Amino acid sequence: MTGARRIVVKVGSSSLTTASGGLDADRVDALVDVLAKVRDGGEREVVLVSSGAIAAGLAPLGLVRRPKDLARQQAAASVGQGLLVARYTASFARYGVRVGQVLLTADDTSRRAHYRNAYSTLDQLLEMGAVPVVNENDTVATDEIRFGDNDRLAALVAHLVHADLLVLLSDVDGLYDGPPGTPGATRIAQVTGPGDLAGVTIGSAGKAGVGTGGMVTKVEAANIATAAGVPVVLTSASRAADALAGRDTGTFFHRTGRRSADRLLWLAHASTPQGALTLDDGAVRAVVERRTSLLPAGISAVEGEFSAGDPVELRDLRGTPVARGLVNFDAKEIPQLLGRSTRELARELGPAYEREVVHRDDLVILTPRLTP
Repeated sequence: MTGARRIVVKVGSSSLTTASGGLDADRVDALVDVLAKVRDGGEREVVLVSSGAIAAGLAPLGLVRRPKDLARQQAAASVGQGLLVARYTASFARYGVRVGQVLLTADDTSRRAHYRNAYSTLDQLLEMGAVPVVNENDTVATDEIRFGDNDRLAALVAHLVHADLLVLLSDVDGLYDGPPGTPGATRIAQVTGPGDLAGVTIGSAGKAGVGTGGMVTKVEAANIATAAGVPVVLTSASRAADALAGRDTGTFFHRTGRRSADRLLWLAHASTPQGALTLDDGAVRAVVERRTSLLPAGISAVEGEFSAGDPVELRDLRGTPVARGLVNFDAKEIPQLLGRSTRELARELGPAYEREVVHRDDLVILTPRLTP
């Protein structure tokens, strides 16, 4: 941990705001104090993934709690995002550090050209000595706005910028084997793999009511990051300094995999399938075990409305998702391809149909999560 040069730090709404809405300047300054010290000397770089836009916009709009409807959530985000970045700008300015706002959506980052541009922007900001402040673009996001407090986004950003460490800051000082604060509940110091979480009850969002995440989304984020070769520390915002100094605090998630192609990680965790293809047993074995491309002969059914290039889910005959990929045909074209060989299709429909429905380079196998 102490040797990590590029670090992604994610902080949740409850660590930055009051329960009634509005930014807590003292909390923001305390976090910035820690991050500025980490960066001091220029040997370490920090990317900050910050929630809090919606929560920051509640009080100025006269809202007493986080609204449930999407339109008012987006209105609150629109007002709050400016306040959030202004607060970070002023706080980091105390150390002569500039910040740069980067707003992302899952759609922006699941397409090759877009995520390459996102990487270039973030990398350039770091090279120029700025601190990128990343948030989901909540003013236009739909499904993303309900995902879970930017935890998944932080894991994906950690992979995108080739981070050495991801630090998830919450209002709880780690993962416990039971509800924190209850008699007998013990902090889990390290997680080396899925087996370490067997039988662990993982809670949802906290009582503050200003965030959407909870321990479930943080463990899911840890699963994404560690599977991509990025270790994770989960602790409370009040113990951020200890975590970044390598002291014993929170829960440390060890790497469980190696770094994969950027677009495959985004495809697996940031894309929204626009439809589904059902595979016969032979096709499932070919795709999952032999890692081959998906051919028309192995498809038994298609559902949804999608266009060539869209992400689709690949399911077995029981309806269980086994993979996700970028499809080469429109949904309306596929019914005539089902169960037929590419040679037969080329002879009848032309050479454009002598190809894979999903190429293996645009396909990712879905693996089990750390969550029990």
